[in-house]
Amino acid sequence: MSASTRLLAAIVAAFALGPATAQTPPAAPKAVIELFTSQGCSSCPPADALIIELSKDPGLIALTLPVTYWDYLGWKDTLGKDSFAKRQKFYAKARGDGQVYTPQVVINGAAHAIGSDKIEIEKAVKQLGGTGFSATVALKEENGSLRIRIDPKDAGLTETAGIWVVPTTHRATVPVTRGENQGRTLSYVNVVRGMVRVGDWNGEAATITAPLTATQAAEADSYVVLVQAERPSKYGMTMPGAILGAAHGPAPR
Repeated sequence: MSASTRLLAAIVAAFALGPATAQTPPAAPKAVIELFTSQGCSSCPPADALIIELSKDPGLIALTLPVTYWDYLGWKDTLGKDSFAKRQKFYAKARGDGQVYTPQVVINGAAHAIGSDKIEIEKAVKQLGGTGFSATVALKEENGSLRIRIDPKDAGLTETAGIWVVPTTHRATVPVTRGENQGRTLSYVNVVRGMVRVGDWNGEAATITAPLTATQAAEADSYVVLVQAERPSKYGMTMPGAILGAAHGPAPR
């Protein structure tokens, strides 16, 4: 084949492949699924596996929040945080049903389901996330800062909300040597390493700038940003409400 023939073939191939290889914008997330789980809970591994599966859907943000209240059963959760157990309990108080258990998922800060029940989770996602969030969230990293752009879809939105940066570890595996899951190696996705409140949102279009350090935490390699309504309570504390918007940060570092 001559050089001119090879060049012509390359040009034809480039045009042929162009439309097929063109990048499409990532799907806007429609739901956030928070899994409250524990390494000391024998019922949790199926839920952990399901969250890994659901995390592959670009329309979902799936987060793992290991709790600590089963640590007394003989194995201390190596990823657990008391603050996650507190968040789970606040969700139950905000809903008014008082239901706290593992494995439990909370969808968009509103509904809950057994963490291994795929049918119920998908039903809740369809009900709560069918039209997407109330606001779109766009992220941009530049000059050591994170710019968070929030645009409401509904001009009449009046809820007060907090803007949270959530550092995560994309994948984690833990060998368990005691307790109910003794001898098993457990796998997790998007393990939350902390939550940093970086601003308020009043329902209007806004851009918030936060230090990029807010996205960083020990062993974190990625992050998520949540815009979440806040509800006052009779306990004198602010409880988490519905999630109004969310976005993934860049791919794991």
